[in-house]
Amino acid sequence: MNDAPNTAGSNATSIDELDRLKVLHNGEKVPLTFSDAEFERRLAGLRAIMSELDLDAVLLTSYQGIKYYSDFLFTYFGRSYGMVVTAEDTVTITANIDAGMPWRRSYGENIVYTDWRRDNFYYGITQALAERGVVVKRLGIEEDTVTLLQREQLATTFPGVELVDVSQPAMRQRMIKSAEEIAVIKESARIADLGGEAIKAAIREGISEYELALIGTEAMTHEIAKSFPNSEIRDTWVWFQSGINTDGAHNWATTRKLERGDILSLNCFSMTAGYYTALERTMFLGQPDPRSLELWKINLEVHYAGLELIKPGAVCGEICHELNKIYTKYGILPKRTFGYGHSFGVLSHYYGREAGLELREDIETVIEPGMVVSMEPMITIMDGEPGAGGYREHDILVVNENGAENITKFGLGPENNIIDA
Repeated sequence: MNDAPNTAGSNATSIDELDRLKVLHNGEKVPLTFSDAEFERRLAGLRAIMSELDLDAVLLTSYQGIKYYSDFLFTYFGRSYGMVVTAEDTVTITANIDAGMPWRRSYGENIVYTDWRRDNFYYGITQALAERGVVVKRLGIEEDTVTLLQREQLATTFPGVELVDVSQPAMRQRMIKSAEEIAVIKESARIADLGGEAIKAAIREGISEYELALIGTEAMTHEIAKSFPNSEIRDTWVWFQSGINTDGAHNWATTRKLERGDILSLNCFSMTAGYYTALERTMFLGQPDPRSLELWKINLEVHYAGLELIKPGAVCGEICHELNKIYTKYGILPKRTFGYGHSFGVLSHYYGREAGLELREDIETVIEPGMVVSMEPMITIMDGEPGAGGYREHDILVVNENGAENITKFGLGPENNIIDA
């Protein structure tokens, strides 16, 4: 593998004498999130894509791609990561700064590249293929996340090789969840509900948004550690918004202190092994004024209607058109802020997205059993208007042969979420 002798523990005196690549099987493999059979099922799907596109190998470089097919979730920090998939096996290519952790936490083999030369990552890709006797004429890549610079470097590394996009068919494979995936998502949704309950119990006048966010994050993190004892504990977070800060769905918690009469937005994101789940609820600290209550109930009407529309055979765009009719009836369709929902799986606020399964007017995907989608209507009323604020609810549904199972159990609406503390 190496083009220089292994100098670990030797008296190497020059950078040029140090290894470009290493094998660091440090310790023992840890129990992964899913079974070996599950990873082989996923890889069989990718190899079917390879066969269909006449590819000699695939190079995955995205968070979601590497995580889905290996269980390893990398930390970027300015370094490249990859996973080479051939017809026979797989190998992750990871930075020396991570040492043996990627091997311990991944399905398949691992090669470590060092910092001693700038192109060592790309050298690792070539060596991974050469060791497996793979001569590449057509190489699959994820064009939705490969940068222009990376593509140029790949073209230089593999002159004359055709680079073929696999991101879209791989995304479509991820859209259908296995029983093992659904089990993780259900447990994570339960944990998101626990985070919501911890926050709800702590809401009071004078507490700040970030303090409530910390309370929810801590509650979820402890429960993830308890329920998934072999997992990395990372990425779980809360967006708790109040007053004007509720206007955007992705507004981070601030130091603003809650005031009586505030509209509140509770958003708990339980992240288990890279799998995203969410709980989102509109709340009020004290009784809402009549217009706020009216708007809240309109949004709930849309939410309940949307829950009924999610089922096998429904078309994403058609669901949106039906729900738009309710907002139009009340004259507030322009107050809608984003699509009505999206797919779940390997995603986060900084990686991943199964964009082919979003509840938007321009998506023609037909909903199938095994898909997991949210229903999350939102409207925003601007500051100064009656009922000002952002109204949003969010439930997760697992689509089955007969309909859909709502796995979010946290109560919603005025009967549950008016806080009198």
